[in-house]
Amino acid sequence: MAEADIVIEYRFRFERGTDKLFVVRLRREDLRLVLNPTAFHPSWTRLEHRQCPNCPLEPTQAPHCPAAAGLADLMDSFKDCLSTEPAEIVVAVEAREYRKQAPVQYGVSALMGLLMATSGCPVMAKLRPMVHVHLPFATIEETMFRAASMYLLAQHFRVQRGQVADWEMANLVEIFDQVAEVNQAFAQRLVSINPKDASLNALANLDCFAVVTSFAITKDNLKELEPLFQAYL
Repeated sequence: MAEADIVIEYRFRFERGTDKLFVVRLRREDLRLVLNPTAFHPSWTRLEHRQCPNCPLEPTQAPHCPAAAGLADLMDSFKDCLSTEPAEIVVAVEAREYRKQAPVQYGVSALMGLLMATSGCPVMAKLRPMVHVHLPFATIEETMFRAASMYLLAQHFRVQRGQVADWEMANLVEIFDQVAEVNQAFAQRLVSINPKDASLNALANLDCFAVVTSFAITKDNLKELEPLFQAYL
């Protein structure tokens, strides 16, 4: 019988002999991040603290930024860590395990993306379905494939509900532009707590992915994937 929550583990094994383990729990029915109800929320997580300009939330709805609240423990754990510090990064999901020997920022970046998408942030929630096939250390091409597949499946469900579908994926670029705006504004929120560069560089990686994915879709680079679908054409 499947566990009530989906559990994803990120383990960082440093050459200095120490480990850091982060356990992410997601509600199985909607992939929403499960937070400890008694978790401490530092002042920098308050919604009004350098709030993203495209945030639709009001303090009466959410006193704390959902993304910041979801990242608080991670930021505290890596506040003194340099982005270039090498580590073995092991990611365990229900069906498999991923490993990568790399600077710590790559693991932090993947974990930040996971937490922000599932945190309840209304902007980042558009990427939450991709967590169903969470792929740490993904390339731009893999991200583009997953994002386009996710978006088209969303259009299928819209049609099933009698809503208008965007089969041309015109609004997918707008989604990634909105995500990039959140990433850039969130970086300013992190600067206010003066971390070392692991967290900031990890967020910069996420922002680059959002910008490049948006650019790739705008330039119709999806056309490069067409030869893979000859059996359908």
